Amino acid sequence: MAKEIYYKTIRQIRKLLDDREISSTELTKTVLNRSYRINKDINSVITHTEDLAIKSAEAADKRISEGNQHLMTGIPVMIKDNISTQGIETTAGSKILAGYKPPFDATVIKRLKNVDAVICGKTNLDEFAMGSSTENSAYGATRNPWDIDKVPGGSSGGSAAGVAAGQCIIALGSDTGGSIRQPSAFCGVSGMKPTYGLISRYGLIAFGSSLDQIGPVARSVEDCSIVLNTISSKDTNDATSMKRPFENFGENLGEHIKGVKIGIPKEYLVDGIQPSIKQAFEKSLQILESNGADLKEISLPLTDHSLSVYYIIAPSEASSNLARYDGVKYGISIQNARNSVESTFLTRGQGFGQEVKRRILLGTYALSAGYYDAYYSKAQKVRTLIRQEFSAAFETFDVLVTPTAPTTAFGLGTKIGDPYEMYLSDICTIPINIAGLPAISIPAGLDNKMPIGLQIIGPQMGDQIVLQVASNYEKSTNWNQKTPLI
Repeated sequence: MAKEIYYKTIRQIRKLLDDREISSTELTKTVLNRSYRINKDINSVITHTEDLAIKSAEAADKRISEGNQHLMTGIPVMIKDNISTQGIETTAGSKILAGYKPPFDATVIKRLKNVDAVICGKTNLDEFAMGSSTENSAYGATRNPWDIDKVPGGSSGGSAAGVAAGQCIIALGSDTGGSIRQPSAFCGVSGMKPTYGLISRYGLIAFGSSLDQIGPVARSVEDCSIVLNTISSKDTNDATSMKRPFENFGENLGEHIKGVKIGIPKEYLVDGIQPSIKQAFEKSLQILESNGADLKEISLPLTDHSLSVYYIIAPSEASSNLARYDGVKYGISIQNARNSVESTFLTRGQGFGQEVKRRILLGTYALSAGYYDAYYSKAQKVRTLIRQEFSAAFETFDVLVTPTAPTTAFGLGTKIGDPYEMYLSDICTIPINIAGLPAISIPAGLDNKMPIGLQIIGPQMGDQIVLQVASNYEKSTNWNQKTPLI
């Protein structure tokens, strides 16, 4: 039993823990041993936090013995390394933050610790979450556990690969333009971007503040709902955090979808989409229809502008957010300079990677005098139109369904030299961040032994219906039970 436990769901492990068939301490050691053993092959974890994990597991065992456990008590978790963890190095995958240990926990970390979840490590990512393949990390590329010659997707590639490979039971990622959903699709796991503002961003190292959102990566839709129940909250430390009554995001998972209206946006079946992706998508639609949903094709013509809008807004926000890294307060600092200006110049030059520099330049240009109105201001206006287009669609439909990505995982190094080709990997996910909507990617097939993802999109605050439809599909297939051979 123990050798396979890292592929079980939260609910399955909860029963084992509560029935005293295994302790959290034993479980944590098993998962850590697994992670140490395979991390040399896939490089999904930057830092293992063994001492903290064992201490947390012992506290979880005590809590279980007292009968005061939460669903997440004693469950091993990995955290994307752009989420602040007190006293634990948090690098955002960048040299410029090497050695930085935050003096505080992000709100989501506090909420995990409050229920005695077990934090086992920090996962690899594209530097500052800027990338679609987790090849941009200063700590080396992460590899896909289904085929180590291929990418896991990005930027939360370490989190998705870690869950897929059994290095943790669930993981947290962040999603700015698809960074949870696309790697979840590439690695054959479930990953959700909640409604913007549902999860506090306090302690998340900012990339694009109006787009960033923390979310779960897990082995099942129910696991995603359990994590959302645990980490969602109003937070006065985050001005964008929503004040709303608590709702159980897993409440409707067992319900049918008869009569649920599903829109199929034709623009998401983009030119050049991998034929196997299209075939798997069509089969998924047949399953949803046979389960009682009403399906209808729709048009969202502004989708074609989403990539352009995103690559003006996101780099613009990044150029502002990353201005704080000057080598004075934290992270690396180049001291052999003639003055403070040169020191900042050298620190950033050596500390930031190529993709981060590219996006800072793009953003600075878009915000500069003479170009602000032509680029940034115009992008914000189109963003409003994209939001309105989605809102109009949700007046008719309960959810929208699309492929998560136009291809399966591609080979390491095959797109890293072509930024435009790399950016196209997120063409199906970016519009959702622009509009601040909830969306989930769930496993929906295999092509040549590589996973395919299905994306389900809901209206703002429609996280429950997204999870309900995703769970219904999941229960009609067995794709989420497939695991890599690593």
